[in-house]
Amino acid sequence: MNINSLRNNFDKLDPHGLGERLRSVRARTEALCAPLEKEDHCIQGMLDVSPPKWHLAHTTWFFETFVLLPFGQNYQVFHHAYGYLFNSYYETVGTFFPRSQRGLLSRPTVAEVYNYRCHVNAALDQILENYTGQNWQEIAERIRLGIEHEIQHQELLLMDAKYNFFINPLKPAYHSQSPIRCPEPPPLAWMEYEGGIVEIGHDDDQGFSFDNERPRHKTFLRDFRLGTRLITNAEYLSFIADKSYQRAELWLSDGWRTVNEQGWQAPLYWIKEENNWLLSGLAGQHLIDLNEPVAHLSYYEADAFARWSGKRLPTESEWEYVAAKLPIEGNFLDSGRFHPDGARCSGLTQLYGDLWEWTQSPYQPYPGFRSLPGALGEYNGKFMCNQMVLRGGSCATAKDHIRASYRNFFPPGSRWVFSGLRLAEDL
Repeated sequence: MNINSLRNNFDKLDPHGLGERLRSVRARTEALCAPLEKEDHCIQGMLDVSPPKWHLAHTTWFFETFVLLPFGQNYQVFHHAYGYLFNSYYETVGTFFPRSQRGLLSRPTVAEVYNYRCHVNAALDQILENYTGQNWQEIAERIRLGIEHEIQHQELLLMDAKYNFFINPLKPAYHSQSPIRCPEPPPLAWMEYEGGIVEIGHDDDQGFSFDNERPRHKTFLRDFRLGTRLITNAEYLSFIADKSYQRAELWLSDGWRTVNEQGWQAPLYWIKEENNWLLSGLAGQHLIDLNEPVAHLSYYEADAFARWSGKRLPTESEWEYVAAKLPIEGNFLDSGRFHPDGARCSGLTQLYGDLWEWTQSPYQPYPGFRSLPGALGEYNGKFMCNQMVLRGGSCATAKDHIRASYRNFFPPGSRWVFSGLRLAEDL
């Protein structure tokens, strides 16, 4: 199989360079697990969360299944049951263990999963060291996809660990680096943009992208304004104080149902103690910093706040049109803080990093979209229903993973994502 739509300058990426990138990313996954105790590796606090041990094994299974089994000479499968245990959702490569029961698996042990990673890493090194040119394009494309896939799971790993610690009455901390107190942000201002026919989507000459970012295509924008920064905790507290969680007219029908069924009164990780709001994060609990951007909102909450403000959320086309003109700078995973920072300058800021920004755009295929052939076609395309698009990356996203065309997506009720909101309006 030739993955034609993943041609991204692999002729310029030699096996040595690809190997260095692979080893660096694989090592970072394990470094992110280093603060965890063995007991932490097995916890699954809710259906959407996966145990850290599963993330370690699944990202390894991905390389084993899509690189080593088809291309590894004399490769020996580490354990034949792992294909069932650590397949996530790839129907075309076999059955898989129920997602809701991943936290019930005490075996394989954490040590055995790390042995699995070592086994697969050695086999990948052998492919890269014994490169002969045969099938290299295909191998390189799959390894590159596996690398980007593992980076996605690094963010998921932090999201999941944060939730698992939050539901523990002991309120443990993942690390001891307290969030930096933010200065008062500049007043929310507006940038005006003239609409018209514009192009969005990934350009094949610009390096790697996932299939859902393609093809590049034309779309029409009306004149619009975009808020210069993310909405803060202080601004969201005004929304709460106005009893907005009790006002049906602000909410989409499904959002209002969810608010009442789940008993939402504030964003996830907010805890009311007497007259104070506390925030539970990877560094433990602390008083809410009013100047930080409000985080861990569902799409429903972001949309309701926009209605309350008399504004709306941006479309993903508007967001990309603006962001594509800006350098990728911001607060990313690389900082090691894993916590959003406040806006520190006037003008358009925080488009990249800090928090994923909900857009009002449903996750749909672009005109002319084609899934990858074979099993890898299940990576993105089959989820293009009942999801909303987020843009820009977060404090748990690796900087070298993000780009203006990157389309993240989650169901509208998801709150454990590092997600926030920016306002927009029509001119």
